[in-house]
This record gives sequence, structure tokens and C-alpha cells, in this order.
Amino acid sequence: MNTIGLKSGDIIRLKKVHPCGEDKWEVLRSGVDFKLRCIGCDRTVWIPRRKLDKRIKSIVSD
Repeated sequence: MNTIGLKSGDIIRLKKVHPCGEDKWEVLRSGVDFKLRCIGCDRTVWIPRRKLDKRIKSIVSD
């Protein structure tokens, strides 16, 4: 999957499940690094674009 079309507010599904049990994340900020918020527990993480390119499974909504 490619991160080129992602923007703030998009909901994405990652390949690995978060420890809280959720696999959906909201994009809060995009650029060289992405800021993501877990839909299940509201945890926020920063992840580099290269790592996110490998981990993204699908775009749920945009």
C-alpha cells in the first residue's frame, strides 16, 4: 500500500494489531513522519513514512 494519498482525518488499517486489540488508526499529521491515533485507546504514535508504507493494510475511509 502507498502513503502518498493519505491526509489528516483518514482512517487506515495496519497489518499488526495494537496491544489494545484495535487495528484501525486515524491519521493526525502527514509528511516525512506520520502521527497516528489508535481508534481503540487514543494512543498517539509517530511513524516514519517508510515504515508506514510496509505496515499499512488498507484505507478504511478518507
